[in-house]
Amino acid sequence: MNDSASSPSPSLARHTADLIVVGGGAAGLMGAISAARRGHSVIVCEKMKRAGLKLIASGGGRCNLTNTLEIEDFMSRWGRTGRFMHPALRLHDQRAIRALFSSIGVESHAPDGFRVWPKTHDARTVQLAMVEEAERLGVTILCHCEAKKVVTTDGRVSGLETNQGFLEAPGVLIATGGKGYPGLGSTGAGHRLAQAVGHKITPLHPAMQPLFTREPWPARCTAYTLPKVEIRVDLKKARKVCVIGDVIFTKNGIAGPAVMDLAREVTPFLDQFDQVPLLLKLTGGRSEDEWVRMLKSWRSEFRPEISAAKALEREVPPPFAEVFCELTDVSPQARFVDLSGQQRAALAAVLAVTPLTVVGSDGWSRAMVTRGGVRLKDVHPETLESKVVPGLFFAGEVLDLDGPCGGFNLTWAFSSGLLAGQAATNGPDDPLTPVVAHQTVPGDSSQQPGQPTPGDPRSRAPS
Repeated sequence: MNDSASSPSPSLARHTADLIVVGGGAAGLMGAISAARRGHSVIVCEKMKRAGLKLIASGGGRCNLTNTLEIEDFMSRWGRTGRFMHPALRLHDQRAIRALFSSIGVESHAPDGFRVWPKTHDARTVQLAMVEEAERLGVTILCHCEAKKVVTTDGRVSGLETNQGFLEAPGVLIATGGKGYPGLGSTGAGHRLAQAVGHKITPLHPAMQPLFTREPWPARCTAYTLPKVEIRVDLKKARKVCVIGDVIFTKNGIAGPAVMDLAREVTPFLDQFDQVPLLLKLTGGRSEDEWVRMLKSWRSEFRPEISAAKALEREVPPPFAEVFCELTDVSPQARFVDLSGQQRAALAAVLAVTPLTVVGSDGWSRAMVTRGGVRLKDVHPETLESKVVPGLFFAGEVLDLDGPCGGFNLTWAFSSGLLAGQAATNGPDDPLTPVVAHQTVPGDSSQQPGQPTPGDPRSRAPS
């Protein structure tokens, strides 16, 4: 790019550090802590009134820190781009992340054996501990600080121009997140900064959010959460898309963990089509043939006066019993014994697989994750440094990586922040090492034998 066009404004105040971090969220704070623990000076540029606001909102306010999956299983859940994360996860996997949080006073546990939470189940515990650790290490956090442009000199990073002045540094780490929940600071600023210095940005879509449906019947079922629901997208180009998990019914459509995962696949299709058809297995995975046989056997079991809806309540909650009848043009009040074989077959079909049509979402306003971002082929996975501009680094959601629910995205934010913060301040011959040695986490049954006994986890590694 034209370096003269990226020179800082001479009228602005100047501050100097070894690393400038753009964004004071999960990835940005970890990047700052990683560099500062090695004795480097760090300035965090945070546009909001305080750092970590989106972190406070994560996991329903409880902050799902990570999960207990081993690295290979973890990466496989992200699809074809998952292997990009391997260098970061190799240094800072879920055990290292838990150990680091333990070192700053945040103990964690995995009550279900998978999702890892702070024992307080309060995201503010995590946010406060990270901010306090950064400040203890001498990190300067500039709030209400808005990044304007990455400045380069002779083809490499020399600083960042902001509304509070020019921040001079040989390294800039962009950790701004995506575009979801703009009220908490994610507005796509990092993508704009990266694009301005030559990076390509893949198409951006809101992900991890509830979905709106054309059919109104979910509003009648809001008192119920159905477990282990299988959902598929009924489009030719998306037949392989399948999620399984809890589904919550809302006044506008569907929500819950399975829907949050599905949204990352559905929202791009909503840009192409007015609606996206879904097929849901709401009744425990029983096949259509199994339902046909079961409904036929009921004819001899129910008294003549039992209605169709009342009969179905043997297997499904009352609101769903009425919905299934209505979807097949069977009157809920009709006597079950009077139903024809054709009517029972229609009921069996919709009980086995229920159609539902997505017509929208809340868009960016409630999207916890962004699909798309800085193109991965332009970033070195070993260091997370830009291939386009030396001295520019990325961490977290600003990159073209988005994972499912269950601590995946925060794990990547923490792990990538730790790697990028170290790589951005390392000398050319310095090895990349874990910020905190792997150590036994209380209650972690997955701890591997033979791991080294750590020293003081709060001590700085040599820079």
